Amino acid sequence: MSTLLKCIAAASLATAVAFPANAELRNEKSLSTEIALSIAQSAYDACAQQGYHVSVHVVGREGQPLVAIRGDGSSPHTLENSLRKAYTARTFRTPSGDFAQRVKDNPTLGVVHLANVIALQGALPIKVGDEVVGAVGVSGAPGGDKDEACSKAGIDKVAAQLK
Repeated sequence: MSTLLKCIAAASLATAVAFPANAELRNEKSLSTEIALSIAQSAYDACAQQGYHVSVHVVGREGQPLVAIRGDGSSPHTLENSLRKAYTARTFRTPSGDFAQRVKDNPTLGVVHLANVIALQGALPIKVGDEVVGAVGVSGAPGGDKDEACSKAGIDKVAAQLK
């Protein structure tokens, strides 16, 4: 076989391996800035209307912060906790309170030691259908259930846009 034919055969093989015939780009939904801002502001407003001084985070698909609000009069730790709660809800695709219950039921659960994970109620995943596209976390209300209710108010505000 000539050198030219060997080169053509090698190039053809390399191309076939590098570019599978059925390869497609992934089609994913992501939170827009507008929707993330609306969720955060609505969650903050829901808590502020009840007199709670809170911080709010909305994280995106990879758990990256998209919006952060440190409310007037909120304690310094609330900003970090709202981020960690949101990150936890996004990471485990479940309310952070459900994760907290898992840790309570199994205190040796190793994932509780991962960076930015926290076993506290107050955050909810943001879903489009069954796909988790982010999460919202609130910290500073007098109880995780109240933080979670504010997170829910934020998601409810944009529910029609998450379809």
